[in-house]
Amino acid sequence: MPTQEQKAADFRALHVGEPFVLPNPWDAGSARVLEALGFKALATTSSGFAFTLGRLDGGVTLDEVVGHTASVDQATGLPLSVDLENGYGRDPESVARAITRVAAAGAVGGSIEDYDPAGRIYEMSHAAERIAAAAEAAQGLGFPFMLTARAENHIRGNPDLTDTVARLLAYEETGADVLYAPGLRNAEEIATVCEAVSRPVNVLAVPELSFTEIVGAGAQRVSVGGALTWVALAAMTDAAEAIREDGDFSALAARLPLDDWFADRARG
Repeated sequence: MPTQEQKAADFRALHVGEPFVLPNPWDAGSARVLEALGFKALATTSSGFAFTLGRLDGGVTLDEVVGHTASVDQATGLPLSVDLENGYGRDPESVARAITRVAAAGAVGGSIEDYDPAGRIYEMSHAAERIAAAAEAAQGLGFPFMLTARAENHIRGNPDLTDTVARLLAYEETGADVLYAPGLRNAEEIATVCEAVSRPVNVLAVPELSFTEIVGAGAQRVSVGGALTWVALAAMTDAAEAIREDGDFSALAARLPLDDWFADRARG
């Protein structure tokens, strides 16, 4: 298995190479599958992880996220970035603590939102202070931890692209390595963001756009959030409903190459 320092170097290198997909496993098993399928790095999903605990997004604690980070990191040799939601606290100190704790569990990247679970977006200067605290914590780790700053406007009922760009510029100035505005819906919005900033931009995939279209608009990194979790859940639900309604067990014929995917092998 590569060291954390090697994973960190590999992850940083991805952000200056060709654009790439950063898929989001919801547990250790899905992480190993994604590694076996050839992806180069992984990111956790807060909603997907919450689902594994029988909860909605936002319903997990930092302690639980740290345990989840360790589980996923130990399952593969790939770099891992962690969805840290709002940093599990309003104050900058909480955000810094979240960064250092997941780094201690094996992460080489993490994202911080500017949305408070109480139901409001942080005022811009306070949000920037939080990113500055996260950046300071990341810079003290001794390896290149990739900090992603998220502007939540577009998934929190405030699709104000001008404000989103202003926020991302503020987060860039205060130390974010990657910028992210989930909820951009078309190539024009993506291009507006990417042209305004100088750091790599992560874009949340949408079914209407291909990878080629997203990176053509300027994205360096494309993630999928909790969507792969829901794809898997939809398949399970369809099979279970067919069993319940029709006594149809045909979906149970599915076979997957788990022996290949989970085989012990050299990594690095």
